[in-house]
Amino acid sequence: MTFSQPLVARHLFGPGPGNPYPEATAALGHPLLGHLDPAFLALMDETCDHLRQVWGTQNRRTLPLSATGSAGMEAGFVNTVEPGDVVVVGVNGLFGQRMCDVAARCGAEVIPVEFDWGTPVDPQRLADAHPNPKVIAAVHAETSTGVRSDIKALGELKDDALLLVDAVTAIGGIELKADDWGIDVGYAGTQKCLGVPPGLAPFTISERAWERRVQKPQSWYLDLGLLGGYLDSDGTGGGRTYHHTAPTAMVAALHAGLERILAEGLDAVIARHAKAGRLLQEGLQEMGLELFAQEGSRLPDLTTVKVPEGVDAGAVRGELLERFNIEIGAGAGKFAKSVWRIGLMGPNASEDSAELVLAALRAVLKR
Repeated sequence: MTFSQPLVARHLFGPGPGNPYPEATAALGHPLLGHLDPAFLALMDETCDHLRQVWGTQNRRTLPLSATGSAGMEAGFVNTVEPGDVVVVGVNGLFGQRMCDVAARCGAEVIPVEFDWGTPVDPQRLADAHPNPKVIAAVHAETSTGVRSDIKALGELKDDALLLVDAVTAIGGIELKADDWGIDVGYAGTQKCLGVPPGLAPFTISERAWERRVQKPQSWYLDLGLLGGYLDSDGTGGGRTYHHTAPTAMVAALHAGLERILAEGLDAVIARHAKAGRLLQEGLQEMGLELFAQEGSRLPDLTTVKVPEGVDAGAVRGELLERFNIEIGAGAGKFAKSVWRIGLMGPNASEDSAELVLAALRAVLKR
């Protein structure tokens, strides 16, 4: 099969994937290594060290799972939840709903705590939902709504529960301190603020959660106990137990993307995302558009904006793509036709990107 026309370079300003850092793209073209090659194992070890820095953790078991962020979600639940366990989930968007679904498939007694889409979760309501849950779960940066929730406050209230956090749209773009905030299990994705193509799920689990894990989870592929035998070694390549064929090119791309971030400085990268998001949001409001996410809880890296009355949301997205090679996202769920999602993530978190999407959107809306 061939494409009828050459592929063009898109400005990926949707909710993800975003455009990768050039270093990550270049790494995909490096000579391929075998998944048990000592050189690859050393690269994997260093990648895990870099992930600890962006997660803000010392967790020994911090690794890139060989799948996308959705598999990270599933790994979090299947390794901590058994039938009958109580799981409290903060639901303020699509991905909170998915958490409920995954936990229910593990046999959990799921207690969803609902919030209006566009608003953050209330940590106290989650803490009060049940006297002794096994897990409390929440989304740090809700991709469907562009809202940030206070995970630090939730960690202070979790008591004996394990705190499981979705950081897919948070990692590498906003402040994230897994150890300081009491995150026991966290999962993310590579395709957003980390500036790497989709395909891996950065994952971390605390010693506390490890000791309380499910010994034989329903998923063989995502069994962290089995994965540990592949990852743990003295760094020489000896003593590794084969589990699956790791996507070595993707790990190389992640390693390169993380090197790029750490060279710039994680704080500087977060500040760059904050500045780009602020410029975009101020520009949208100057155009007379209304932002969807609650003020004070808006993500800088993913902006949600209400579609103006009488405007065909899909037609605008189509024209942006056709005329300017700019992709922005539709809303999610019942807001699919009434909200746009605009992401400025990874290398796209820049003043130039903000000005580009504003100028293009202004031109299309004028028509």
